Amino acid sequence: MNDPRILEAILLAEGVTPPSSEKDLIQAWQLLVDTGMAWKLQGWFGRRAQDLIDEGLINPPGNAGS
Repeated sequence: MNDPRILEAILLAEGVTPPSSEKDLIQAWQLLVDTGMAWKLQGWFGRRAQDLIDEGLINPPGNAGS
């Protein structure tokens, strides 16, 4: 995990760093999904990411342009 954007996304997703907007939080989750980190971290990350996908708030892996 050498990408500082991933660490920032994790901190936003965990609520450690407050997002400046809802859009920033959604972008953080999308980055975690796009990089696969959502499924490499603690189980709740993957479950929450899947919830956001199911709700249509973020795109599933490999479907970033939809």
